[in-house]
Amino acid sequence: MDNPAAPVVQAGADKDAPLKEDIRLLGRLLGDVLRDQEGDAVFDIVETIRQTAVRFRRDDDPDAGEELATLLHKLTRDQTISVVRAFSYFSHLANIAEDQHHNRRRRAHLLQGSAPRSGSIGYALGKLAEAGIGRDTVDAFFRDALISPVLTAHPTEVQRKSILDAEHDIARLLAERDAPQTPKERRRNEQLLHARIATLWQTRMLRYSKLTVADEIENALSYYRITFLREVPALYDDIELELAEQYGGDGSAAAAHASFLQMGSWIGGDRDGNPNVNADTMRHALTRQSTTILDFYLDEVHALGAELSASTLLVKVSPALEQLADASPDASPHRSDEPYRRALIGIYARLAATARELGVGHILRKEVGHAAPYLDPELFAADLEVLADSLRQNHGAMLIQPRLAGLLRAARIFGFHLASLDMRQSSDIHERVLAELFARAGVEADYAGMEEEDKRALILRELAQPRPLFSPYESYGDETNSELAILRCAREIRLRYGPRAIRNYIISHTETVSDLLEVLLLQKETGLMRVSAGLSDVMVIPLFETIPDLQRAAGIMDEWMAIPLVAGIIEKQGRLQEVMLGYSDSNKDGGFLTSNWELYQAELKLVEVFEQRQVKLRLFHGRGGTVGRGGGPSYDAIRAQPPGTVNGQIRLTEQGEIIASKFSNPEIGRRNLELLVAATLEASLTPHGVKDGASGVDAGRLQRFESVMAELSNRAYKAYRNLVYETPGFTDYFFEGTPIAEIAELNLGSRPASRKSTRRIEDLRAIPWGFSWGQCRLLLPGWFGFASSVTSWLDDANVGADRDAKLEELRAMYRDWPFFATLLSNMDMVLAKTDLAIASRYAGLVSDAGLRERIFRRIAAEHGETIRTLEAITGASERLAGNPLLARSIQNRFAYLDPLNHLQVELIHRRRKLADNADPRVHRGIHLSINGVAAGLRNTG
Repeated sequence: MDNPAAPVVQAGADKDAPLKEDIRLLGRLLGDVLRDQEGDAVFDIVETIRQTAVRFRRDDDPDAGEELATLLHKLTRDQTISVVRAFSYFSHLANIAEDQHHNRRRRAHLLQGSAPRSGSIGYALGKLAEAGIGRDTVDAFFRDALISPVLTAHPTEVQRKSILDAEHDIARLLAERDAPQTPKERRRNEQLLHARIATLWQTRMLRYSKLTVADEIENALSYYRITFLREVPALYDDIELELAEQYGGDGSAAAAHASFLQMGSWIGGDRDGNPNVNADTMRHALTRQSTTILDFYLDEVHALGAELSASTLLVKVSPALEQLADASPDASPHRSDEPYRRALIGIYARLAATARELGVGHILRKEVGHAAPYLDPELFAADLEVLADSLRQNHGAMLIQPRLAGLLRAARIFGFHLASLDMRQSSDIHERVLAELFARAGVEADYAGMEEEDKRALILRELAQPRPLFSPYESYGDETNSELAILRCAREIRLRYGPRAIRNYIISHTETVSDLLEVLLLQKETGLMRVSAGLSDVMVIPLFETIPDLQRAAGIMDEWMAIPLVAGIIEKQGRLQEVMLGYSDSNKDGGFLTSNWELYQAELKLVEVFEQRQVKLRLFHGRGGTVGRGGGPSYDAIRAQPPGTVNGQIRLTEQGEIIASKFSNPEIGRRNLELLVAATLEASLTPHGVKDGASGVDAGRLQRFESVMAELSNRAYKAYRNLVYETPGFTDYFFEGTPIAEIAELNLGSRPASRKSTRRIEDLRAIPWGFSWGQCRLLLPGWFGFASSVTSWLDDANVGADRDAKLEELRAMYRDWPFFATLLSNMDMVLAKTDLAIASRYAGLVSDAGLRERIFRRIAAEHGETIRTLEAITGASERLAGNPLLARSIQNRFAYLDPLNHLQVELIHRRRKLADNADPRVHRGIHLSINGVAAGLRNTG
């Protein structure tokens, strides 16, 4: 798949020339593999399709579209599979090249001594220093902050671990080419690239069996080995250096013992709608997480033992280090003068014993002798600190940084649990469990039928009772037994791995205060809450998801925190309470614009309530990959949060193929982690009056902007709901005009695509809903309703001012209000990825011609008006005018993505309408095309 049409440009004249060179190289090698594996005939077909697609996309050749459709229609089933695989892998390889180019450009800026770039810690600290924020304030931020990306398993993750491993090797080999290489080294590098691409071609891209929770756990752990275990501690080092550069000193006061950046996970603990998650999966998750981190510690301690060879014949050591060495089981006379090595052999022995205690089945290197296990990771870190202190005191400070410093940081960050595992369940399940417990105990025969006030009173009475509701002599339903077993398991896990292993319980569909109290009572039943001590081990966290839920959020939290028992629990939590906000379901419920506005409103009202109660608010943002599910650049999203909503406390989900996009390359992963920390730092400490801080507009104008936004949201909500929930036949259009049915069959995750066995949009999960619209290139959840709201508001004489004045106000909102600017920027990105011509091909799958014409015409009209409205507000006549790098990326990749969409439509047509329905090759081709399109769009999950 060479690209002869690509211009040859010298790197000095075009900063993207190396990217083009890499894509050309990878495309040529993929073409060589294709020719070798499938033959010249298939290679020629792929090349013809590619060139025709380029003509259709880049040259706007009207004949090319018809030629492309004819070419694809004539393909045999086996040819179709080969073509789909070729273009899918090209999308994957183009992503690798782009990631490498991002790293290359970042290094170029650093080498040139450029000023710190937006999104870096250096830039954030510089801004704070300019604003007069002192070192003490910054130190306090790092000391008290919690920034936590939470990895979740959702049915849009389309990468197998085998594919990830091969692509990681390709990325490494591509990066090597930037260093000077001899001709022989260059040839060798290309041979290895060729081999790894051939490996990719011969590796099954799809899973033929349903993904299990255990598979999802292993998939997530691969990112720890690739990125998090080394890059998170390394980021702490970078922050120390930046602090020292900006404020002077050594930078260590703030971050040396802090753990402000910690990882979280839902994989194995999130059972909302997933019957495959239970107590066993939680145990398995923590066993595998613990094994991963302990394997890392053992490897690092072993390597340190080889490196720290200092002899007491040449240097002194501290008494504490000497004591640690003497406690080691190592009695070899060859190391009698090497106390660091002896100490590390002892530490290794204790770690090995700890690993066995925590369920690690196989330890690669057997320890020298017996030692007692560590009771907790703090003791392990304390032993490492003894080594570091001794080195500092005895001319060895420079020996700490290469390995010991990172290991010590890792011990404090990851403990023996690696990542905090959240539990999540739906409120209706809790209600059913308690209803059975109440009934069996003879307390209340119809708990579910009670009024809200009566439910609260009953639960509070039970919480004050020392006796449990559960009796070992009664029999209970499977659901009740399973839920109680999970909570008992959580208690065991906390005792085994430490309190950070499980510390949060998320309640989906929180609609009342009793939904929260129910979980407290279930904790009491399972030993996670001790009423006499006023202590709950696991924080009860509401998740507000739908538009009505978001509107009720502040009121519910106010009532919750007013309960004396709860107030006492919050006091013992450090006067901190977390609230989770759901982006996906609120978008599916009310549309893009309304979802964003209601989230913004909910946050402001929560801030007010929490300030009145003098409780610190931590928001957990349930963001998805797409803009329609709360996605978009995290840096911009965090900085655009309403004032008072960050304050050094933020958690956010990372899910779907976005995890691979952000964290499968270590450098890219480190940059994304830095963006999170920098954005949180800026949003927390930048004065609100600073223009590009958390808010860039005075209170009076902000109030006016918010008033306009409320009006736009109301109109957008009506337009969106009218299309999705009130238009007759829309559900049929969606199920026929997108690949939702095929996505539901794909072995992408352990969770079903729908909460219930219906075709109702209400019951469909938000993730496959958004994923389906991305596959057909409409991306409707990311923009529909915006144009209807704006144009009707502009034309409405009843809301005051003439049309031009109102348009000017929207321009001012875009210019001066980060919230609105981010909203439009994200929508701009979505619109850059939509394609009405390709979407019309999917519409052709709808069997009812009248329905197809009516709905697609309406969507197309809104799309055209959305682009015109966006251009009128921003003044930009082209998509992504403010982000030329992304614009070029989209332009480059879509010529290769288009054939996948055309092929997907052809295959879906064959499967649904023709006799090919039972042919496994057709199913496989569709699923391969889904993989390729997702890889090409990158944030469609």
